[in-house]
Amino acid sequence: MQLTAAHLNRATLDRQSLLERKPGDVVAAVRSAVAVQAQSPASPYIGLWNRVAGFDAADLDAAFTSYELVRGNPVRMTLHAVAADEYRPFREATEPSLYASRLGGRIAEAGLPAAEAAALSADLLDFTAEVRTARECEAWLAERLDPETAKAAWPGIRQYAPLLRVPLGGPWVFNEKVSYLTAPDRPALGDEDAAEAALQNLVLRYLSGFGPASVPDVAQFAMVQRGRVKRAVKALGDRLRAYEGPNGEALFDLADAALPDPGTPAPPRLMAMWDNVFLAYFDRSRTIPADIRTHMIRNNGDVLPMILVDGRAAGVWRATEAGIEATAFRPLTDDDWAGLAAEAEALAAFLADRDPDVYRRYHHWWPRLPEGKTVALAARLGFRARPRAGRSPP
Repeated sequence: MQLTAAHLNRATLDRQSLLERKPGDVVAAVRSAVAVQAQSPASPYIGLWNRVAGFDAADLDAAFTSYELVRGNPVRMTLHAVAADEYRPFREATEPSLYASRLGGRIAEAGLPAAEAAALSADLLDFTAEVRTARECEAWLAERLDPETAKAAWPGIRQYAPLLRVPLGGPWVFNEKVSYLTAPDRPALGDEDAAEAALQNLVLRYLSGFGPASVPDVAQFAMVQRGRVKRAVKALGDRLRAYEGPNGEALFDLADAALPDPGTPAPPRLMAMWDNVFLAYFDRSRTIPADIRTHMIRNNGDVLPMILVDGRAAGVWRATEAGIEATAFRPLTDDDWAGLAAEAEALAAFLADRDPDVYRRYHHWWPRLPEGKTVALAARLGFRARPRAGRSPP
């Protein structure tokens, strides 16, 4: 069966709970999403606000502080929130890539072999069996290496070692201060067999949340070699179903996974920064039109908070002193704007008690964006907003 681009788009939205918000607890919601981007402390909250009916941020606070959900780097070499019992298999699946990428580079140039850096990483896990600040970890490493080598090695070691971020308070439970804790169920390091078995699990989990998808898509999400994904797909055999993509590419899905009608309406959404609905694929045209992608995914890797209209990115949004505004880079209907305004009113109320200026540090990108239609969608409490067209001020 050949699938169309519409099939793929609606499948992604359905599995990511973006065709309609679904009831359920926050741990189940994160598990359903597979992994929720957590590069910014606010993003898991806004990500789940978009996906969970009646979402209560206090529930996510509690899940993080109890470590039912953990924040670390189990996939794509960047911070994600995952269910605690999935951290180990996800991290084991990506172990070869993390070893190669994080224990080379500056570490090798400083004269520290990868094997020695890996041994130090394993020893560090004993030190972080109790909560340690970043400064304490750096001091621990400096006692074992000369100062210059320690300085060069620390970034790679902290990104390679399976360390969890510790909730330290603030509006989103985590803040700019960093402390680390070893994952209670430690992933196996340097174990090739464990990595291959774990990757098969990760392929199944990825497809449950993002399928149907190609081998390059899975490799992009996990940030692992395509050859490893090909072997995992082959090993999974009849647990997967094969499709043909819009351009003739091979796609795979869980054998019993259903696909929604490609004509299913998709409501508007105000998405979190770095949301995986935009990043979990090698072919990002599934949710981001190619002609506007570079506007919203910046050259340094920042992924701006996007507006989702009819299942595809249409522009960006931000919280300002006046309230929430959106800028569209393609024409939208009055109904589209009305739907976005309703979402913005709800989001403004959600942010009011947490951080009305969420993502403010990224506003420096706005003067560099192209012309678009900018509309003030929702006012901050006590401030009356007025719609306006044209480019928004910096």
